[in-house]
Amino acid sequence: MSEIGFGITRLLGFELLPRIKQINRVKLYRAGPAQTERHPRLAPAMTRPIRWDLIAQQYDQMIKYATAIRTGTASTEAILRRFTRAASHPTYQAMLELGRAQKSIFARYLRSRELQREINSGLNVVESWNRANSVIAYGKGGGLATNRRDEQEMIVACLRILQTALVYVNTLMLQDILDDPDWADGLSPADRRGLSPLFWTHVLPYGQVHLDMTARLRLRT
Repeated sequence: MSEIGFGITRLLGFELLPRIKQINRVKLYRAGPAQTERHPRLAPAMTRPIRWDLIAQQYDQMIKYATAIRTGTASTEAILRRFTRAASHPTYQAMLELGRAQKSIFARYLRSRELQREINSGLNVVESWNRANSVIAYGKGGGLATNRRDEQEMIVACLRILQTALVYVNTLMLQDILDDPDWADGLSPADRRGLSPLFWTHVLPYGQVHLDMTARLRLRT
């Protein structure tokens, strides 16, 4: 749950929705010096006030970097790499302050069970998809073995085709099973909601060859 991630996504106009794992170690920031008594139950987790003055001073520069990311003029990785070389950069510090403010606002995660379920459900899908990718792209440990952009794009495009083919075949298999009344009638609405075409236990990445020594190839003599 990166504070700089909260800051950049806020500048880009969307909200970061992470899963808070070590929730007992989260530190929240006060909106101002007079906000100490406003949330007494959160007092143990509260720390110093947000430095709004720094955000105001660096606002134009933050918008400049956010616009560069949005338009593709510069990548997020390149900008962050530049900042991490000089962590004391005032614009970087302002982004951190903005991220801390946004993270403190996100504290509604603590009391909203619906938000927690929504985030957990979405992340489970992404994590399951990534695990499927590791099965499909098993060569080189699933990593890209080239630095050439065109080859990387080709590898990712092929991976997406394989992903789509896997889900399509699995969907057809599920449809065949559900055509059986015994299966269809035995599933509750909750069971149907739990069905997903994203499974891969039947996938053999290296293939399988059946060798029959009693058979002969039909070759013309």
